[in-house]
Amino acid sequence: MNSTWKPTRRAFVAASIALPFATWADTVDGPPLMLAKVFTSDLARNISEFWLSEKFDGVRAYWSGSELLTRAGHRISAPYWFTHALPKEPIDGELWGGRGTFQSTSGIVRSTSADDASWRRLNYMLFDLPAHAGSFDARLSALRELVAVSSVAWLQAVTQVRVEDSAMLANELQRVEAQGGEGLMLHRATSRYRAGRSDDLLKLKSALDAEARVIGYEPGKGKYVGMVGALLVERDDGVRFKIGSGLTDAERRDPPRVGSWVTYAYNGETGSGLPRFPRFVRVREE
Repeated sequence: MNSTWKPTRRAFVAASIALPFATWADTVDGPPLMLAKVFTSDLARNISEFWLSEKFDGVRAYWSGSELLTRAGHRISAPYWFTHALPKEPIDGELWGGRGTFQSTSGIVRSTSADDASWRRLNYMLFDLPAHAGSFDARLSALRELVAVSSVAWLQAVTQVRVEDSAMLANELQRVEAQGGEGLMLHRATSRYRAGRSDDLLKLKSALDAEARVIGYEPGKGKYVGMVGALLVERDDGVRFKIGSGLTDAERRDPPRVGSWVTYAYNGETGSGLPRFPRFVRVREE
């Protein structure tokens, strides 16, 4: 056997769907990001403790002070002029090309060519300073000052407004979604930045969705024989389940790669904590 042979992606898929539950081990350590929980009234009993902002439908990007990384820890090939203007301290934000542009934004970020014309369509929307030891109030003030001093057009502080009451929150959600926005993010004013999923950072949308990592495939049956019948996924809390709905025939023939994060929609959770009727939406990021 040729020791240098490596399976193609299609061969890997074919081999993995023959197993009851193909698994994948992380080979890349992602940056220490603060991750959001889904908004509930229990997690936000005093709603006036929070700042709110629009939830941008872009690509999460962490600036380490020297390189731009995806949530999964992959280096982003941004043009020199784009990163040269960034400060020498860690930044948490979103690469964003505008509402309804996720696919094009994702394509620009994934490309290794760093096309200038494409990158000039993106803004780096900043929403936190991971290395700052202060509260979100203090971090927000420092972030706004940082952006003002930089005077860089594509570097923008995400607009944050203090929540007054539940009525304001509902009205703002309706306004943002009516304009094509994805939803809202809420930061607790007194919270410190800490890696991992946190009650101090909440996402609010009219429709429920979440993210999970692809760890394998289930073989298709009937008209899907020879294709993927379902994605086997794992949430970051370790819960595993299948996503069989929402995939096109093209996606079943060439499914999201093992290790990638996907967004899925669902209708609440079962008593055991599994998502009800999970449906594939898209690959979230590479």
